[in-house]
Amino acid sequence: MSESVSVRCPACRREHQYAAPVYPCACGAPVAPTLDPQGTATVVTHRSWDEEWVGVRCAGCGREDEWPRPELGCPCGAVLRVPVAATAAGEDADRAQRKAPAPRRVFQPITIRTARDAVTAAAVYLRWLGYRDIRRADQRPPTGIGIAAHGLLAQVDPTVAPASLRDVECLWLTAMTESAACVYFSLAGYAPDARARADSLGVPLFVLDLTGTPQPVNSLADELDATGAR
Repeated sequence: MSESVSVRCPACRREHQYAAPVYPCACGAPVAPTLDPQGTATVVTHRSWDEEWVGVRCAGCGREDEWPRPELGCPCGAVLRVPVAATAAGEDADRAQRKAPAPRRVFQPITIRTARDAVTAAAVYLRWLGYRDIRRADQRPPTGIGIAAHGLLAQVDPTVAPASLRDVECLWLTAMTESAACVYFSLAGYAPDARARADSLGVPLFVLDLTGTPQPVNSLADELDATGAR
């Protein structure tokens, strides 16, 4: 459990007690952004991918990953970005002895309530598989949200319509131009011709259930889930 801090809403001046969410590192240890109790919360007025994520280093294994920046919803309607301490978690990790990568632990999902949660759930799963340097994809897909890791391009479709054949083909073509593998995550599943085309192109397909657990749809996804990043 992360330590709570007092957060004042700059819009209505209301005080809140807030604790940062805890996420599972690939080694199985819990990690959480270190909050800055002296910092000032800011109201989110627009969204930028780079501002949505913050680097957090695991004190157990020294691995650093990007996790959603802490936010708090005030009853007045404002969404507050909670200030994060820049170096505390990193300094602890630098002092920790480096360990050999541990076997993957049981996946701990992120509950999906919003489109942002769906992207976070997919990113958490890819980190669990062993992919690093997860970030926003350079090219925006026709549907959903693109995220990328080293050697991988992923598409997350949080809409209520099944992914189409064109969606799968566009992801595959974009990945080909970047010499990367690709994987598709959908909340609503896939049209039959999209599943068949994914099998022929070698695209792993997953369905995200509302618990945030990716469920393999084809054998390629089963293999990726079993072996992880290579």
